[in-house]
Amino acid sequence: MSNSFGYLDIILLGMIAGFIILRLRSILGRKTGHESKVYPNFAEKKFNMPKNEVKTVSQNLEILEGKDKKEFLRGAEIAYESILTSFANGDLIKLKSLLSNNMFSNFSEAIKSRNKEGIKSEFTFVGVKESSVEKYEKIKDNLFATVKFVAEVISVKKDKNNKIIEGNPDKIKFVTDNWKFTKNIKQKGPNWYLSEIISK
Repeated sequence: MSNSFGYLDIILLGMIAGFIILRLRSILGRKTGHESKVYPNFAEKKFNMPKNEVKTVSQNLEILEGKDKKEFLRGAEIAYESILTSFANGDLIKLKSLLSNNMFSNFSEAIKSRNKEGIKSEFTFVGVKESSVEKYEKIKDNLFATVKFVAEVISVKKDKNNKIIEGNPDKIKFVTDNWKFTKNIKQKGPNWYLSEIISK
């Protein structure tokens, strides 16, 4: 009896398996080997994934406050150091990227005059002690920001005979400058340019 039940179980399981295979084939279909490797729906449709869109808040160019002010001052301090160092080294290429056309012309003439007289400039930038925006305004498409810098530097000028004519190589001195930077909002890029050195 146990043998007959064993055969019946095998036959029954075989029938169930055959039924399942037939059902799967009818639902999924047969693979003939000529199917497209790209599913037509994916090729024809562009699926737009849901995006967590972050609304960009347009900057109010009429004021300079908060994070924008901090970033501006950080950039202004870097520009201040670069301009002073580049001027001392006579690096016109670097100055060109940091100055307005009028200021570049003034700096170029000063460097040429210095070279003509054989004056050497030795300069060490120690660091900015303080910087602040003294004035900010928007005039049409141009932004203007006047920055007060208080910095420590070592500056020495020597004549063609290598004699010191100005400054002290062993003394750090404090300098206070008021520089006016400008930027055209229609021009691409984030660059501000030194447009004026204000004498006080």
